[in-house]
Amino acid sequence: MQTADSIGSEVALAFLDLDNFKLVNDSLGHSVGDQLLKIVAGRICELTSDQGSLARIGGDEFVIILEQMDLESCLGRLSAIREAVARPIVLNDIELRVTCSIGVASYPNHGKTAGELLASADMAMYRAKELGRDGIALFTSEMTATVRRKLSRTDELRQALLREEFVLHYQPQVDVQTGRIVAAEALIRWNHPSEGRVYPGDFIALAEETGLIMPIGEWVLRTACRQAKAWQDKGLDPIRISVNVSARQFQEKRLIETVATALSESGLDPIWLELEITESLIMKDLASSIARMHELETLGVKLAVDDFGTGYSSLSALKRFPLSRLKIDRSFIADIPHDADDMAITSAIISLAQKLGLQVIAEGVETEEQARFLVESGCNEIQGYFYSRPVEEERFNRMLENNGGMHPLLQTQPS
Repeated sequence: MQTADSIGSEVALAFLDLDNFKLVNDSLGHSVGDQLLKIVAGRICELTSDQGSLARIGGDEFVIILEQMDLESCLGRLSAIREAVARPIVLNDIELRVTCSIGVASYPNHGKTAGELLASADMAMYRAKELGRDGIALFTSEMTATVRRKLSRTDELRQALLREEFVLHYQPQVDVQTGRIVAAEALIRWNHPSEGRVYPGDFIALAEETGLIMPIGEWVLRTACRQAKAWQDKGLDPIRISVNVSARQFQEKRLIETVATALSESGLDPIWLELEITESLIMKDLASSIARMHELETLGVKLAVDDFGTGYSSLSALKRFPLSRLKIDRSFIADIPHDADDMAITSAIISLAQKLGLQVIAEGVETEEQARFLVESGCNEIQGYFYSRPVEEERFNRMLENNGGMHPLLQTQPS
């Protein structure tokens, strides 16, 4: 930096992170991972030694300093580095291809100190990750504003837990043959002190990223179990309570303990708790997912695959899942009856589930045409605005007291 000041030039600092490197370590072992890192480091070195410096500052993170080059030349050099990293690598007779995400910041425009410059390049690298990985992102001032908003929102989420600003709403899941509510999906809402009601799409991703999904998820689980037991204690017919499990929760070793504690504290029989796990999450690490699902099964809880049809699970994998229910993703339901492909896929999923002895529920059902098609295809349960949007506990309580008043589609079909 001092040299750049003295001659009136710039310094480019790039933060390079290998994409999905953990998969190499986990699947092929750390010795293979170490060899791969050495090869990658060598390739970067070849392209930086004449006008730059290279440091490995973390497991799969490198920092590159390029001096006395204009920004366009720097980006050209970094593009060559990105392409070099991506060239195939053969280790133990296995061909590997790794990509990298690179964030770039320039002195003095993007930071006046080494710390500021590193932070700016780091932000840009995460932006490259967000844009799909295997790319280069240049720091902009908007990134700083984004980080500040994230930090502020993260603090608000922490305070929301302490101030009990979260509430659960419940959406009925209805048996199409009887019209009775047989289950409820518990859905979190945030009663923000200044913004009003905030929906999960606006804060769950941040909660996942920051780790706050763990205490929030535990709160949802405990609250849902207590509510299901409270309905039973009022003399209402028992129904399943369905709770979504996030990716971070599912991978957490304490999940089994957390579920067991929620059941124990509430006094809810495990048969009335169903955990919804997304199909794409299960397929990320199939062996570990199946082991975790069997652990949950031993507690006596039900397991459902959410968003089924979007995660590309193989039939051989599906038959190994200890499931009770498949939940057809709303994306297949939305264009019924106008999209023949969606109708064919939906019918095939229902038929597959029946052959595997699984119940099927469809979510996102909004019209009677959609509902009738699902019933005629053999779907067991329906969830969606056709019956009810998610509602507060008090209103859902009234719905349970009048249970049986929903539209029993099978009984109203024309002969």
